[in-house]
Amino acid sequence: MKQVTISTPFITLIVLDYGAIIQKIIIKDKAGKSTNVVVGFESPNDYLTDDKFLGACIGRFAGRISNGGFDLDRQRYHIYDQKGIHLHGGKEGFGKKYWKIEEVHQGRQPYVTLSYQSKHLEEGYPGNLTVAVTYKLINNALIITHQASTDRTTVINLTNHSYFRLDGASTINNYNLKLNCSQMVELLANKLPTGEVVEVANTAFDFSEEKNINNTRLDTPFVINSNTETTALVSSELSGISMEVSTNQEAMVVYTPTNFPAICFETQNYPDAPNQKNFPNSILRPGEHYENESTFVFDLI
Repeated sequence: MKQVTISTPFITLIVLDYGAIIQKIIIKDKAGKSTNVVVGFESPNDYLTDDKFLGACIGRFAGRISNGGFDLDRQRYHIYDQKGIHLHGGKEGFGKKYWKIEEVHQGRQPYVTLSYQSKHLEEGYPGNLTVAVTYKLINNALIITHQASTDRTTVINLTNHSYFRLDGASTINNYNLKLNCSQMVELLANKLPTGEVVEVANTAFDFSEEKNINNTRLDTPFVINSNTETTALVSSELSGISMEVSTNQEAMVVYTPTNFPAICFETQNYPDAPNQKNFPNSILRPGEHYENESTFVFDLI
């Protein structure tokens, strides 16, 4: 397993070739103490048995897919599922693959680019897919860019699955959160979409104004308001660390695990988009270019 470190005076980023995993994001808190703001393992080998996809690139389709597959150009494609749900790209997905380190650039705006070749019918998906992810640091910002192209029509939805932990507390109840998302994808009890989009107003999921998370726990696909520059803002008064998220995607799954303190901001397309005709397009055809660019800006409050 290979490990790459890049840094600016504000951020140190450590990335693994396995799963294109973000192992560490190290910044300084309000007391000047170096803090790793993502949940991860000290030993890279521990990721081989990780079942939470800590820091990994998720694909070929990040969100849940129903009915064990989808129809595309009048052909049925069967994909791995458990109890009718396909999640995190399948039995292994991109987060369990070794990626190729294509380029490492050290300088004022350092970056590392990794690539992966997903073969036709891997996990049941059509098309030979060429994927690249670039992690770039500019001052106090991390920019994650997923790109892909295919040799035959397929579906795609990539994201990063980092679990952010802004302080050393045993809970995230003290975090303040703001989401520029006035709607969310309505879910069934099994977390699959109903096909409807509903308003968050007057629900526990309304973070349109910054407020304390308290006991609210999320596993929720939010619809990002159009023409908004900032998608999410989260901060901890204990560490003084804040993080601002922006993206070119139409949705973001905010996930707070129940068994350890962390919060994920998975910028992506709607879940189950291949089976929901009224959801945004997730189809990638030959000659087209897929790109998910998301920025995470760290600061002190």
